[in-house]
Amino acid sequence: MFRKCRILIVLLGGFIMACQSVEKPSGVPVVGFVEAFEDATISQARNGFMDALADSGYSEAEGTVAIIHRNAQGDAATLNQIISYFNSKEVSLIGTSTTLATIAAVQRGKDIPIFQAVTAMPSILGLLAADGAAPDNLFGTGENLNYIDTSFTLIAEMVKPKEAQLKVGMIYNQSEPQSLEAYERIAALADSMNVQLVALPLNSSAEAQLVVRSLLSENIDAFFANPDNTVFAAFETILKNCNDSDVPVFTSESGLVARGAVAAFGADIYQWGYQSGAQAASYLASGSTDGLQVEMLHVRKRVYNAEAADRFGYAFPDTFEAIKSRD
Repeated sequence: MFRKCRILIVLLGGFIMACQSVEKPSGVPVVGFVEAFEDATISQARNGFMDALADSGYSEAEGTVAIIHRNAQGDAATLNQIISYFNSKEVSLIGTSTTLATIAAVQRGKDIPIFQAVTAMPSILGLLAADGAAPDNLFGTGENLNYIDTSFTLIAEMVKPKEAQLKVGMIYNQSEPQSLEAYERIAALADSMNVQLVALPLNSSAEAQLVVRSLLSENIDAFFANPDNTVFAAFETILKNCNDSDVPVFTSESGLVARGAVAAFGADIYQWGYQSGAQAASYLASGSTDGLQVEMLHVRKRVYNAEAADRFGYAFPDTFEAIKSRD
């Protein structure tokens, strides 16, 4: 039964894409942009990407570019089909948002330039060749995991442990390279800080409630929202369960703070997309990728959620920007 449903989803996705076919206008570049899944935080990267194009003169409203936007809705088969569709349309470039979309684009095409966003550096994704070079057609903006140290350390500064040793819970997606590497980094950091890390793996956002409740039964003092696709997709479930148990949620993504986490030092998702979009615009203007590469994210923020801070009785210095929960 599951197999039949999966086949139906793939066929339906193909039908929808066929119905939404976009012909390549003469003389106008076509940009394909793919998101691995639907998420309020992640969508900010696409907004930034498109704004960067528009600021450089590539506006769909003004007829100077055509945009094909697709979202795989978390389905791997649909994601691969979208990339194949972009390849068949011979789009001028492909913008990708989140790790899974970037990996799919790299694996299924070597000629069309890819501009990644909300994705780790190629070295973390295992995309480097034997000589240490990234794929020839991969550009855009990436992130390493150094900033996670600052975000995790913040928990020890803010949270008073119930017992002698601070206990922090987290979940991670064992099939996602960035998530697994983040977990390993946090585990080593926690050990060096004498913090007990209680971490549980999961494979999909559907498992989040069960896994988070299991963590809460361990009497954790705080929850760290690891920067991976599963956490983004299940964040409201994570937050509700933690709030119900009076356990604060910290993270390394400013977008999750807007959704209710207490605080973060991490990426501005909109600016992440904008930085990659600016690179894409440069390519469209020159027709050349000379001098372009996957570059480090420029804009990170220290932010806190004013409502969450009041809830848990935390005060933050002026170096942190206060933001309100998004309705």
